[in-house]
Amino acid sequence: MASNPSFDVSTGADLQEVDNAVNQALKEVAQRYDFKGSHCTVEFDRPKAEIRLAADDEFRMDQLLDIIRTKMVKRNVPVRNLVIGENIPSTGTTVRRTIGLTQGIQQDTAKKMVKAVKDAGFKKVQVAIQGEELRVTGPSKDDLQAVIAFLRGQDFGIELKFGNYRG
Repeated sequence: MASNPSFDVSTGADLQEVDNAVNQALKEVAQRYDFKGSHCTVEFDRPKAEIRLAADDEFRMDQLLDIIRTKMVKRNVPVRNLVIGENIPSTGTTVRRTIGLTQGIQQDTAKKMVKAVKDAGFKKVQVAIQGEELRVTGPSKDDLQAVIAFLRGQDFGIELKFGNYRG
C-alpha cells in the first residue's frame, strides 16, 4: 500500500555561500575609499552560524551592514533569516554588532505554522514538527500544493524552503 504524499518545510542558509559573501564584503571594504584608514572587521563563525562586525563608528557600521546584506542577496542567501543584533559600544567610538543566522525553524514558529495550516481548513492534511523542520502529509498532491501556496503567502519572519517531496 502506498503512503500519502508528503513534503518537508525547512529554513536555513548555505553556510558556504555565507562565507563567500563575507569574503566578498571584506574585499569591498578593503577597496572602498570611505573605509581607508579605518579598522572595520567582519568575522564569520561557522559553528555558531553568526557574523561578528566591528567598526570605528555607527556610520561605518551601517555601511558595513549594508555591504553584508548586498553581498548576501547576490549570493542568494535569505536575508530574512538574519537576526541583526544591536550596536554595542566598545572602546572609544568603536561599535560591535553580531548577526545570527537562523538555521532551523524555531519551536514557537513551528507551532504557529501548524496552527495556521489547521485553521486554514485543509481537509485531511497533517502537519508534524520533526526537530527543526515540518513534515506535511496529505491524501492528494493538490492538497499539498495548496498548503505550499498558503505557507508562501503567510509571513512567519523566516524564509521557507520546501523540499523532500514524496509522491
